[in-house]
Amino acid sequence: MAARRTGIKDVAREAGVSLGTVSNVLNRPEIVAESTRRRVLDVIGSIGYVRTEGARQLHGLASRVIAVLGLDTAGPDFTALATGVEQAAREADLGVMVFTGARDLAEETRHLALITSHQLRGAVLISGVGAGRTVAAFRRHAVPFVMADQCLPEPAACSVGVDDVAGGHAAVRHLLAQGHRSVVYVGGPDRLAPIRDRRTGARRAVTRSGHPSASLHELSCPALTVSAGKDAGQRILGLPARPTAVFCADDLLALGVMQALYEAGLRVPDDIALVGYDDLGFAASAVVPLTTVRRPALAMGRQAGRLLIEDTAHDTGHGHTQVVLQPELVVRRSTLATPAR
Repeated sequence: MAARRTGIKDVAREAGVSLGTVSNVLNRPEIVAESTRRRVLDVIGSIGYVRTEGARQLHGLASRVIAVLGLDTAGPDFTALATGVEQAAREADLGVMVFTGARDLAEETRHLALITSHQLRGAVLISGVGAGRTVAAFRRHAVPFVMADQCLPEPAACSVGVDDVAGGHAAVRHLLAQGHRSVVYVGGPDRLAPIRDRRTGARRAVTRSGHPSASLHELSCPALTVSAGKDAGQRILGLPARPTAVFCADDLLALGVMQALYEAGLRVPDDIALVGYDDLGFAASAVVPLTTVRRPALAMGRQAGRLLIEDTAHDTGHGHTQVVLQPELVVRRSTLATPAR
């Protein structure tokens, strides 16, 4: 026969208090005298009592677990975003359940079923391809959620994103300020909203500088990978007029471009200046430290977690909040040479 599970009655008996007092220690500790609270907690630790979420929910108490649903876990910011959510949950004494790989309808349905069957408090949706379909499903099932890594155009839900238009603008403005007049923008899949925003920012920087739009030559890549960047670098080398600067929509693309340039005998930044995006771990330690645009992914995840917790803690009827964080241009050696005139 399996051993009997330690319950709240055992805690009350060992601590010499009522069931109500134990419940208050677990759910409203601020109303219990410190000495009593300490005695109950000592007993809980000594006998190994663990409360179940099912029991909490039967008594109408909110779940102490929130979900993180990664729609694109291959993205460079996923780990930092999820860590930020976990930090916010820890501050509120909550737990986190991470769901990854919701790339098709069947997987998405399975994740949603788990979230609803466990009656989790809500979910932070880390944006990716198919986000619109996932948002619609969460709304149908009345599951509270906050969208992270995407700026929603309408106040239909809480969201936390980064102004990638500003990031693309800062990158190209920096190159123009260095004296470059022929810049290539290496983009990624156009279905990704952040990539489109970075391109918009790059174009805006050229327009606002008063330079002709021909100053910006655009190349598209099918994926945000080193190999795709290397292919883009080879295409850059084949252009009729070689540019003096390249802005890549992702650090991995920039690394691939850098490899292609070095294999062709060109130097960064003396022959071609190079800017990336995301400030991945290798950017600062590359052979030529990479100038890049840093996205505050950790802060974004933490803010998304806090919004979800606040939104589900109080049924105040307030409107949804859209938070837009600003990226930061990090200047390193890959753009610091004086361009040839």
